[in-house]
Amino acid sequence: MNNSYDVAIIGGGISGSALFYVLTHYTDLKRVILLEKYSEPASLSSSGNNNSQTIHAGDIETNYTFEKAKKVARSAKMLVSYALFHQLQNKSIFEYQKIAIGVGDKEVEFMQKRHQEFKEIYPELEFFTKEDIKEIEPNVIKMADGSDRVENVVASGVRKSFCAMNFCSVAHHMIEQSVFGEHKAEFNYQVRDIIKQGDGKYTLRAKDKEPITASFVLVNAGAHSLLLAQNMGFGLDLGCLPVAGSFFFIPSDKLRGKVYTVQHPKLPFAAIHGDPDVVANGKNRLGPTALSLPKLERFKPGTYLDFFKTSGFGEAATTKIMWDLFSDSEIRNYILRNFLYEIPIIGKKFFIKEAQKIIPSLTLEELTYASGFGGIRPQVLDKKQKKLILGEKKIQSGEGITFNMTPSPGATSCIRNALIDMLEITKYLNANVKMDRIKLELNEENLEWLVD
Repeated sequence: MNNSYDVAIIGGGISGSALFYVLTHYTDLKRVILLEKYSEPASLSSSGNNNSQTIHAGDIETNYTFEKAKKVARSAKMLVSYALFHQLQNKSIFEYQKIAIGVGDKEVEFMQKRHQEFKEIYPELEFFTKEDIKEIEPNVIKMADGSDRVENVVASGVRKSFCAMNFCSVAHHMIEQSVFGEHKAEFNYQVRDIIKQGDGKYTLRAKDKEPITASFVLVNAGAHSLLLAQNMGFGLDLGCLPVAGSFFFIPSDKLRGKVYTVQHPKLPFAAIHGDPDVVANGKNRLGPTALSLPKLERFKPGTYLDFFKTSGFGEAATTKIMWDLFSDSEIRNYILRNFLYEIPIIGKKFFIKEAQKIIPSLTLEELTYASGFGGIRPQVLDKKQKKLILGEKKIQSGEGITFNMTPSPGATSCIRNALIDMLEITKYLNANVKMDRIKLELNEENLEWLVD
C-alpha cells in the first residue's frame, strides 16, 4: 500500500475540503490526501448547527472595514460561483433578502454614511427608509399593539441574494468531487505527530493507523492547528482564546430574511443578527452570543488539556491581554452579560432586550434557547504585541508545512484561502495551476489579488 502523497491536508471542515477540491481540480498534483479525525467531514465549526449559515459578503457586516469588505466580497463571489456551477441552489445555497439596520439617530447617521461609502463595492445595495423596512421586514418596525416603533430606523441591503449556505453540505460535496484517481480522503484519522524526515518530507502518525508521508502538509484544524504547530516549535509567540457562540430560536414568520445590526466599535465579536435557519426548518435564529470556554471543541468530549497547552494562560503576555480586555467597562459588561445568556430559564430574560432591537414585538414565549447549536472559534492572542488578533492567522514555516487558523469569515473565504494555499504549495512542489478551470468554475481571470 502506497502511503506517500504530494500533499496531506489535516482537517475536513469547509476550509480543508475547499483546499482538497482546489488541489485536485485546479492543479496537476497526482496524489492528495485529506485526513479528518472524525467519522465525517465538517462536524465542528462548519456544521450547520455551529455557525450562522451566512455567506459574509461584507455588505451588511458593519464591523468590516472598506478594505476588508473588498476582499471578502470577491471571496464570497467565488464561493457562490462554485455553488452555482455545481447547481447546489436550494440544496446547499439559498436566496434571501438581507439588510443591516440602524436604530436611533446615531446609528441612522452611521448607516447613511456607510451605505454611500460601500456602494462603490456593492452597486446593488439599496437604502431603505423606515417605511421601506415596514414593507419588506414588517416585524422590524411593528410593535406588539400594531403601532410603529418610535425610534428612527433605516437599513442598507439587498432584496435578493445568495447569502445563506449549509457549509457542511458544501464540504461533503467538495470531498465527494475530489476522491478520484489517486486522491483520497480518510476519516477517523487523528494526526498526533508530524515528524520531518531527512529528505524534507513529513510523516504523519495516528493511533492504530498506518503512517502517511507527504511532501507538503497543510493543517486546517481550527484551534488544533496551533497545537500541532507548537508541538513542532512553530507559533510559540501565539496563544488561543476559544470563543463559543450560542443562538436562540424564534418562529420563522418573524423575519423574512437576514437582519444584521450595527457593530459596537469596541467589541471584538459580532453583533447579534437574525437569520432564516437552513437546517432547523420552520425557525429563525438570533445570535450569536459570545462566551469564552476552556476547551477547543464544543459539544465534543475532552480538549480541555489542549486548551491549556495553547492558551498561554499564566504567562505575562496573555495575562496582560486579558487584563486589558476586562479593564474596559463596556467589554467587561458585554462578557458578563453573555455569560448570563447561557443560564437556563433566566438567560432568555436577559437576551430578550438584545433581540427586541431587531424585533420589538418579540415576547419571551417566542424565544427559545437553541440547545446544541453554536460552535467555538479560535481567537488568536499575539504574545509579542500583547493583543487579541481578529481574523485569520497563518503560520508558514517555509519548509513544506503551513498551519491555518480561520475564524469567521473563514467559511465564506474558504475558496480564496484555498487558492492562496494552492499558490504556496504549487510553488514549493513545482506543480502547475489550471487557470482555465478556475476561470470556468469561479469566474476569476487571475490570482494576483490573492497575494497583495
